[in-house]
Amino acid sequence: MSKLYVVPTPIGNLEDITLRAIRILKEVDFILAEDTRTTGFLLKHLEVSTRMMSHHKFNEHASVDKVAQRIKAGESAALVSDAGTPAISDPGYLLVKKCIEEQIEVECLPGPTAFVPALVNSGLSNDRFTFEGFLPQKKGRKTRLEFLAQETRTMVFYESPFRLVKTLGQFIEHFGADRQASISREISKLHEENKQGTLEELQQYFSSKTVKGEIVVIVEGKAEEKKKKKDKLNVKSEE
Repeated sequence: MSKLYVVPTPIGNLEDITLRAIRILKEVDFILAEDTRTTGFLLKHLEVSTRMMSHHKFNEHASVDKVAQRIKAGESAALVSDAGTPAISDPGYLLVKKCIEEQIEVECLPGPTAFVPALVNSGLSNDRFTFEGFLPQKKGRKTRLEFLAQETRTMVFYESPFRLVKTLGQFIEHFGADRQASISREISKLHEENKQGTLEELQQYFSSKTVKGEIVVIVEGKAEEKKKKKDKLNVKSEE
């Protein structure tokens, strides 16, 4: 049956792909790829010969109608990004939305995404968290950080290695130097690193080295007032 499959791909180690994902990539009529060169490398490794077409942030507005019509005409398609789950800080949202509007079935396979292992590795509370992805680079960045300064849930950010140290400085300014945090980079790759500490400690650590790879920053939420008051009362009672 014609359908859009959203297929997560490895974020590092090429073994991090499900048997079902490989089967779907082989069975669909065409694959929508963020970068056909990157996906081509993966498909060659998996021995998948399905034809590809480009679907990225620069052409997705123009291509969603065409893709939806092809699926409605009876073809099946797999949407992939360069790494991880499509539509999570990658192209995909517009196509999924269009397919739903056109009553085309959409099926998202479970699979790799960078923030989940980073969140677990952080050791910070993960029962409630907010995924912020990439912060605005310029307009709206300060306003967003001021808003998040009151956030009590654990916060998840994506960041470029070139902006990491500067961003940590902005986090210190808005969240406080002693706020606990964790930084994960190159998840599932050969040089994977997970570093925990206060924002100040992490800024000092990453200022002293060349930072490479994709970055996930996990930041502890603001302590809730009730908990703060309870802690103060406990201290007084001990005195």
